[in-house]
Amino acid sequence: MKKLNILLVLLSFLMLSCSGKVDESEVKKAQQFFESVFQDRVLDSPEFQASLGYKSNYDQWDDITWQKSRAIAVRAKDDLVFMEKNLNYDKLDESTKVSYRLMEKQLRRTVERDGFIFHNYPITHRGGKHSSIPSFLINYHKVDEERDVQDYIGRLRNIEPLIDDLIEQLRLRQDVEKLAPAFVYPQAIKTAENVISGYPFEETKKQNVIFEDFMKKLNNLDISDAQKLRYQSEAEAVLVTLVNASYRKLIAFLKEQSSLADNNHGVWKFEDGADYYQFVLDGYTTLGLTAEEIHEIGLSEVDRIHSEIYEIMEKVNFEGTLKEFFDFMREDPQFYYPQGPEGRKMYIDQVQVVVDTLEARIDELFYGLPSIPLEVRAVEAYREASAGIAFYQRGQADGSRPGVYYANLYNMKDMPIYKLENLAYHEAIPGHHMQISIALEVEDMPSFRKYGGYSVYSEGWALYSETLPKEIGLYKDPYSDFGRLSGELWRACRLVVDTGVHHYKWTREEGIDYYMNNTANPVGDCVGMVERHIVWPGQAVSYKIGMIEIQNLRKFAEAELGSKFSIQGFHDVILKNGAVTMDILNDIVKSWVKNQ
Repeated sequence: MKKLNILLVLLSFLMLSCSGKVDESEVKKAQQFFESVFQDRVLDSPEFQASLGYKSNYDQWDDITWQKSRAIAVRAKDDLVFMEKNLNYDKLDESTKVSYRLMEKQLRRTVERDGFIFHNYPITHRGGKHSSIPSFLINYHKVDEERDVQDYIGRLRNIEPLIDDLIEQLRLRQDVEKLAPAFVYPQAIKTAENVISGYPFEETKKQNVIFEDFMKKLNNLDISDAQKLRYQSEAEAVLVTLVNASYRKLIAFLKEQSSLADNNHGVWKFEDGADYYQFVLDGYTTLGLTAEEIHEIGLSEVDRIHSEIYEIMEKVNFEGTLKEFFDFMREDPQFYYPQGPEGRKMYIDQVQVVVDTLEARIDELFYGLPSIPLEVRAVEAYREASAGIAFYQRGQADGSRPGVYYANLYNMKDMPIYKLENLAYHEAIPGHHMQISIALEVEDMPSFRKYGGYSVYSEGWALYSETLPKEIGLYKDPYSDFGRLSGELWRACRLVVDTGVHHYKWTREEGIDYYMNNTANPVGDCVGMVERHIVWPGQAVSYKIGMIEIQNLRKFAEAELGSKFSIQGFHDVILKNGAVTMDILNDIVKSWVKNQ
């Protein structure tokens, strides 16, 4: 009887093993499907092709029409049907199961987004297609041979139909009463005017930003002076005719449409505003949190961080209220570099010192640095008035193009010295540069995971990474440590204000007042952030929500593993799986803990 029981147990075990056995042919089929979906995305976007280093469709721009968006949604629906009918999830290995789940989520969201096809704002005060044209040409259109020059000029010619499509998308939103708020238009118009300023649009020594880029690339090419002169003349002619006329048409349209815009700032003003806001919150948190839940988390976090700031006030012997301390940090000149070229150079130089210092000690937190190089730059003059205070641009996977941390030094009063350190950690190392570059270097990761992902992960990681240097003794200056706390406080306030504007119907002024009363950020920061909430609903909540989730996962791993816990190992498993949803990250970390 005992032998029979043992045999039954063994038989049961074998049956279970067989049912869960990995089928390599099924894995290969799934991987081929993932790659085919990614390649469809690449084929859809000449601009994405260029960012990947390809020169196919090198004279073209992306199709920005609603018809193209709808076609992508239809294809996503077909891809979902294919997955369900042709891929056996149970026969995949663990890594491919993660990819399956992520692909399924991505496709479902693409289908659902089609229900809100006109809800976004194609142009805002922060940017849009009109402002991305110069930055795309500068950063992604390489000129290595004569054909590339011809394609550059071809792209200039094709700005005309692109702007026509942009105007049409704006007109359609006017028809369905989904216009951007009135404050958006003056800066959007100013940015468009900047794109067509300078020579050859005007008789001035200052060159236009596009023309300057074209000539720099043309002059580096090994062709005759006569050929260069011919291409220069052709580019000038296209700029002063087609490009100039297109932007003038856009500017005139924006001026006309601005008279129809109102000052109702939240998406609650849409007839389906509540559904749309929940849709964007789901995308930016991946946790199904409601606006009310996010608002309460924000209020709680603001109170907690305020209490930690009181400890900084004691360290620096500040006597006064929290609000008075914020005013001191906001206004005292010791916390700002001077306005102008000298101050800008001082800021960039100090950022480089911060980055170099952490790089030298990176092994205390990670298994090493990515091979993709990092550069620190100031935001270019043509877009600095409308760009964010800091952002990161992804490098090329083969290292041929560096990752770039851009600091916006348009107004030095918006870039206090005490925040310099935590901003550098967020955007560069160990933040976005580490996160994005390491994922690009993982050989077996499907392309759609390398080049896609979720804001709650990427921004949550970057905010979490701001805390890491403190663990190895950096942030030595109490004011710099306040900068770390103020950065976290800023993101906690975002939970309150984003939901305040879009769910609780706060006015723009109420949002600005909340930031001014609860943070030390300069007034320009506070205004800019509220206006960002207004035109980009939901995105700003992803930072703090993602940080909280990663911190909770680390606490879980530390508690479960005890002395076996490795901070380098934990960070490795977080980063080498790419920008996943929070539920999937939870599963990945718990599986890693179990396998330790």
